[in-house]
Amino acid sequence: MRKKIALIGGGQIGQILAMLAAQKEMGDIVVLDIPDYVDPVKGKALDLMEMAPHGNYDATIIGTSDYADIAGADVCIITAGKPRQAGMTREDLLNTNIQIIDSVAKGIKEHAPNAFCIVLTNPLDAMVYCFHKVTGFPKNQVMGMAGTLDTARYRAFIAMELGVSVADIAGTVLGGHGPTMVPLPRLTTIGGVPLAEIATQEQIDAVVQRTRKAGTEIVQLFGKGSAFFSPAWSAIVIAESYLKDKRRVLPGAALCEGEFGVNGLFIGVPCLISAKGVEKILEIKLTDEENAMLQTTLEAVQKTVDECKAQGF
Repeated sequence: MRKKIALIGGGQIGQILAMLAAQKEMGDIVVLDIPDYVDPVKGKALDLMEMAPHGNYDATIIGTSDYADIAGADVCIITAGKPRQAGMTREDLLNTNIQIIDSVAKGIKEHAPNAFCIVLTNPLDAMVYCFHKVTGFPKNQVMGMAGTLDTARYRAFIAMELGVSVADIAGTVLGGHGPTMVPLPRLTTIGGVPLAEIATQEQIDAVVQRTRKAGTEIVQLFGKGSAFFSPAWSAIVIAESYLKDKRRVLPGAALCEGEFGVNGLFIGVPCLISAKGVEKILEIKLTDEENAMLQTTLEAVQKTVDECKAQGF
């Protein structure tokens, strides 16, 4: 029996998620959006079905606005929400998207209570916190995608800066999904060679700063809307590790309960993703400087979470 993947939100990211999941034959796919947008979503689903003969994939893909259609989903990937526009911070989105996430969480809790849930909606750290509070799902069942995306961007910028293959770059990014995130050059390698042995400090600093501002850079280039290709692929990587029990170690926003000295917040940390969901958070011994940066990002995440609490979450 095929797995079932529910994509909550049929916009730019949602449609790319549907295509990638179909091409990888991860399972049957339900794309859900609000009634006002359900016809375009149905059209996208039909278009993908008509692509299947040339795409060489077997999957049933439907568009809907009825949460009953996601019943029994193995994975739910949540992109529903307003995208960030030029000049907006992720925090500017909170008041609008918090209400959307509340509705989505209730729909998933009722119809797909056993699904592994991956949240992409911004401001990510606050939205995954709210989703978890509304659903009451176990912490291993809920994850924010951000760290996987942030690390992909970090690796991409290193490859672009140094002219090397992204395949040989290993590294991670901790913390919140925003300008206070914490890339870790000290632990980054290229083909097993420490980054500091290949790159100058000036190059490393440039990559770190570009990584922190990566989302804003794309928003400014688009003028309207935010990134969609890279977030979609990052979510697929997580979902695939869960569905296939690949046991990959991927950075993502997971609920910390003592790890890294953090309690009660979803922040970007290295996670072991298996058929159990977020099976384990892997801790890293940080330097004093890295710890100080982590504290800064925690303060930023706590601020948005406090705003959610003020609204009853």
